[in-house]
Amino acid sequence: TPHNAHAGVSAGGTTEDGFSLPFQVNHLGHFLLTQLLLQRLQSSAPSRVVIVASSAHCAGRLRMAELGRPPPGPFAAFQDYCDSKLANVLHARQLAARLQGTGVTAYAVHPGFVNTRLFRHAPLWLQLLWTPLSWFCFRSAAEGARTVLFCATQDGLEPFSGCYFADCRPLQPWAQGRDDAAARELWDRSERLLGLQPSLCTPVE
Repeated sequence: TPHNAHAGVSAGGTTEDGFSLPFQVNHLGHFLLTQLLLQRLQSSAPSRVVIVASSAHCAGRLRMAELGRPPPGPFAAFQDYCDSKLANVLHARQLAARLQGTGVTAYAVHPGFVNTRLFRHAPLWLQLLWTPLSWFCFRSAAEGARTVLFCATQDGLEPFSGCYFADCRPLQPWAQGRDDAAARELWDRSERLLGLQPSLCTPVE
């Protein structure tokens, strides 16, 4: 039973809940949906959670004390997007640790640079630069879905639960995407931001 957590934005700004838009849509929404489905996922095991992350996590830096708030600086929207993608990688890692032995596995996926309308809210000058580049250099949506579908359907991926995939193979994420202490803190703070009860499942040491 695959569950694909994906909805993405690159625009900056703040939601009516008071969170930064990319962080709420790209991470908190995925986190909440997955939490709400955990019981169903476990009762229908073997099941998988595939979280669409990005290589942009390489530039992510989570400010735990200010988690969910827009970052400062002139490139805040880009930084916010990268931070949310780092959160995706850490979420998959921690989810896999907490669900070890339950039959539920989790994977973070970089689909590649895909020609979508992700940057439709970018400034006009950036859209004029981005649009021709995306048509000539980026993957189609169908090509971008390959690794997502691979992680959702390929037999024998259970030993790779928690891993980061690109081009249908596991890759080492950047150092900040391998920080288990940060992954645990992100999980705990995400629960508090969403007003959730602390999870009963804890990572297997």
